[in-house]
Amino acid sequence: MANLKETRNRITSVKSTMQITSAMKMVSAAKLKRATDAITKMRPYAEKLQEILVNLTAGADSADENVYASVRPEEKVLVVAVTSNRGLCGGFNAYITKSCLNLANNEFASKDVSFLCIGKKGGEFLANKGLNVIKTEIDVFNELNFDNVAPIAEGVMSEFAEGKYDKVILVYNHFQNAAIQIVQNEQFLPIVVDESQISSSSTDYIYEPNKEDIVSELIPKSLKTQFYKALLDSVAGEHGARMTAMHKATDNAKDLADRLTLEYNKARQAAITTEILEIVGGAEALKG
Repeated sequence: MANLKETRNRITSVKSTMQITSAMKMVSAAKLKRATDAITKMRPYAEKLQEILVNLTAGADSADENVYASVRPEEKVLVVAVTSNRGLCGGFNAYITKSCLNLANNEFASKDVSFLCIGKKGGEFLANKGLNVIKTEIDVFNELNFDNVAPIAEGVMSEFAEGKYDKVILVYNHFQNAAIQIVQNEQFLPIVVDESQISSSSTDYIYEPNKEDIVSELIPKSLKTQFYKALLDSVAGEHGARMTAMHKATDNAKDLADRLTLEYNKARQAAITTEILEIVGGAEALKG
């Protein structure tokens, strides 16, 4: 009977876990809807702003006209790693930290690499690996909006403009759908325009009041928008990853509960059969 009790306790425990994972799945599904709406509305604006940014950068006469397009020898690199503050979201955070380790140990192995971590999980992991984590931003996810993200982006931009870093890379999960998040290693600074981008964005804009004022105002705003879009993408991906992970955990818990229930019923049936046999055997012995 001790085995029966242990099995019954395990069934109760598994069913309690299943209720928790099911509730977390529903919460993530609700948050995913809001996050998906936010990134869907943001992308067309960000893409059009990026098109104008490419056009402005391609038409700049010199790096002095656009300090954010200043290409320098890559000695000091800043990697902005966007993860989450919480776990239980499958490999969402692991994909980012793995990509960061690859950048530090391979692509920029001979460079001075620093990390700005947005999200608690990435900061903890990279710091434990002995990498140079200069700062970890956690509170930004409590109320994610452009006004809260802009100061972080401004800090990165000013440090690049001052020459503290020669290159800035954004590493984040691009939200494709609830089940798929694609890791992006996106160059944030300096702004580099390739020939294909120039040809696809060769619109002849009329600038008012003048091009210089537009460059000084629009380029920083476009960079902040790009930074904000990366965080929105990451948040949507996080909720999608968590919903998928909790869905699988709920299914696994259900399968385990069913298997344990079957084992419990078999053991209980065997115990009852044994007791009946003992009673019958005792009765037959009395008759003899």
